[in-house]
Amino acid sequence: MATRRRVTRQTGGMLDTSVIPPAGARTFTTHRRVRLSDTDAGGRVRLDAVARVLQDAAIDDAQETGWGTPDHLWVIRSIQIDVVSSLLYDREVEITTWGSGVAAIAAGRRWSLAGDAGGRAEIDSVWIHLGPDQRPARIGDFGPYGIAAAGRVVSTKLTLPGPPADTVHSPWALRSTDLDTLGHVNNAVYWQAVEDRFAREGVSLVEPHRARLDYRDPIDLEDDVALARFDEGDGRRCLAFVVGGRARAVASVEPLAGG
Repeated sequence: MATRRRVTRQTGGMLDTSVIPPAGARTFTTHRRVRLSDTDAGGRVRLDAVARVLQDAAIDDAQETGWGTPDHLWVIRSIQIDVVSSLLYDREVEITTWGSGVAAIAAGRRWSLAGDAGGRAEIDSVWIHLGPDQRPARIGDFGPYGIAAAGRVVSTKLTLPGPPADTVHSPWALRSTDLDTLGHVNNAVYWQAVEDRFAREGVSLVEPHRARLDYRDPIDLEDDVALARFDEGDGRRCLAFVVGGRARAVASVEPLAGG
């Protein structure tokens, strides 16, 4: 893997995939084989498959530290996936994750994903902390994650825009299998819609790219969801998940600068 830049202490809270853990901080590493259902027709590991791998690693890590279920629940707020080198020929990936920041009721999580054939992705994210009653709860002493965060404060502010008023909407059918244990559409399912829509438009995701997703409000099975596709310039393609005229989530994909 390429040498990463040294991180400086930050207070801005924006997603930053260059953040590295300080010396001696706890990290969690696991491995995952790439399976047939993880790849597209060209062999590329899809974004929804990446999201599942990241989610599983985070859950395993949190359970190991005691910050997982049933006392602690985590709901994703925003995520940025920088695909530095496409996972095109990789058949095993190594995932390393650590705490990248903390706030009163939210925390950041970084992942570094490396494939056995040279594919690489760097990811940063922000999650809302819920108590066992599924209500936002203060974090307090964050133990090993607080040490890894090294004073970096995260923000729950969302930055992706909603769709313009004249954007064409198309229906998006939900399935009962899209729900997770909280009864909401699982994080990875949003990326399935992104992959499907861009594939139908002939958009290739083989070149280095930055994929972002802001989760504004949960989507439930009974919601009547529509997809709204719009562009923001500089090669950024956006997809909004709209319910009742309001965007519940917004995704974007754009070329990765320097990629």
